[in-house]
Amino acid sequence: MPKIIIQYVKFVDFICTKVGRFIMYGVFLMMGILVLSFVTRNIINFPLMWIIEMAQFTITAYYLLGGGYSMLTDDHVRMDLFYGRLSENGKAKMDVFTSFFLVFYLITLLIGSITSLIYTLETNQKLFTAWAPYVWPIKVIMLFGILLMLLQSISMFFKDVAKIRKVKIN
Repeated sequence: MPKIIIQYVKFVDFICTKVGRFIMYGVFLMMGILVLSFVTRNIINFPLMWIIEMAQFTITAYYLLGGGYSMLTDDHVRMDLFYGRLSENGKAKMDVFTSFFLVFYLITLLIGSITSLIYTLETNQKLFTAWAPYVWPIKVIMLFGILLMLLQSISMFFKDVAKIRKVKIN
């Protein structure tokens, strides 16, 4: 494999690992928010209007930013009807084939998220709720998460090609 591809794979894997390991603690933040919601609503009878939306934003950031890391660690959901019966080389070939569809899908999502972010910034968009938070922070996180998944899927493509060619990449 060319050196530039090896450097790309190592760089993307490094970034996805760091972001993924950082964001995995986001579930504790969400649990804390939900515990706070329970306490304020049921114990001290002072419901906070922003708390549920904040939990939704937190879990959205959690799964969007964790996507690249779950691909890297092979912890994502996969249709295992035929895939599980394949050899390692067969799995790599199947992954190379399906990665084209994944990259196309992620590029489509990326274009949509860029368009959505531009619209949000131009219109100063807020949610139509009592709290009325700005939407741009979650749209930026969405864009970054989709970009990480796209970069990681390209990295996985290179790894699968190396596996088929029986070349060590990292």
